[in-house]
Amino acid sequence: MSTSPDVARMKRELERLIAIDTQNPPGHEAPAAQYLRDLLASSGFDVALQEYKPGRVNVVSRLENGAGPVFAFNTHMDVVPGGEGWSSDPFALTEKDGRLYGRGACDCKGPLAAMLESMRMLAADRTAWSGTLLGVFVADEEIASEGAKFYAAGHPRIDAAVVGEPTSNAVFSAHKGSLRPVVRVYGVSAHSGTPHLGENAIYRAGELLGLVAEHHDKVVRHRSHALVGAASLTVTRINGGHADNVLPGACDLLLDRRMVPGEDEAAVKREIGELLKVARKRFGVRAEVIDYRATTGGATETAEDSSIVQASLAASRANGVTKPGPFGFQGACDLVHFTGIGAQGVVIGPGDLAVAHKPDEFVPVDEFITASLIYRDVAKAMLRN
Repeated sequence: MSTSPDVARMKRELERLIAIDTQNPPGHEAPAAQYLRDLLASSGFDVALQEYKPGRVNVVSRLENGAGPVFAFNTHMDVVPGGEGWSSDPFALTEKDGRLYGRGACDCKGPLAAMLESMRMLAADRTAWSGTLLGVFVADEEIASEGAKFYAAGHPRIDAAVVGEPTSNAVFSAHKGSLRPVVRVYGVSAHSGTPHLGENAIYRAGELLGLVAEHHDKVVRHRSHALVGAASLTVTRINGGHADNVLPGACDLLLDRRMVPGEDEAAVKREIGELLKVARKRFGVRAEVIDYRATTGGATETAEDSSIVQASLAASRANGVTKPGPFGFQGACDLVHFTGIGAQGVVIGPGDLAVAHKPDEFVPVDEFITASLIYRDVAKAMLRN
């Protein structure tokens, strides 16, 4: 086994991963999980599959190499739907002008294939490190992080982790979190020809919408974090009425609240409840939170002076990244579920988030290869003898 990346093998495995349909919804990561299990087992890893729902499977691989810390690589197997507008088949890897195109090329099958290669390099040279190396590859990051949440619920011991997401191989040490309450605004149904006999829930929702915008502008957006920017509150869906000739008796709003590191989810929920009380007092609006939609999770941050951040910055810089960071994600990812069980963690990966979820998603070949070296070097630094 080689201690340098096998580029041809990396491309072959990325090609195979992209060809396995893990569009989420519905996900169905089981075939990808089985493929990864076979690859990792052949490299000497103990591998277990965690099926938390039919067809929804995590891969947990483990290589013990003496006493020492526990270090984990993590990324996800699911991808967003292929969609339209592609110049090539989204599920057939296409190489052109130094880029590898395909759905998941950078989010997140490219980082996954690079992690596989780094794990092989580490397995091939066990004199350079001591401890336990994990590969935790999960289902359903794109919708609700069910896979990572299921894994973390077992409270595994992990001292440090690198999460694979497209960062152009820079180091991201913080990300936002999300909360999505469904607010039901109540009215009184009546015949649309006699609206004075009822109360239009859509009009009432309009009054609440103004308060939501006001609360964002005056309060929420002023909560800022140095790496991820400002918190936010907005409305992304509205649904009201059930017939063309009936005054709507209810109207539902889906709020999207982006939290920054340091914000407490329970406190944010209480704040939304207080906003609804203000709507009642100011306008007579009757409304309540009836549900919370599943999201990736909360916000998190790993301190810049922590060993994982410093080791990651050094590895990124040593492998040619001119602006290694640390930076912060505007969105969310699975890092929060690893820091939630006590691990230090960062996010690193090849490719640019700006091309993820779009037609003609790609990962640059040079970043793809370099990522495997950065991953290897971070693991070595964290698993020193």
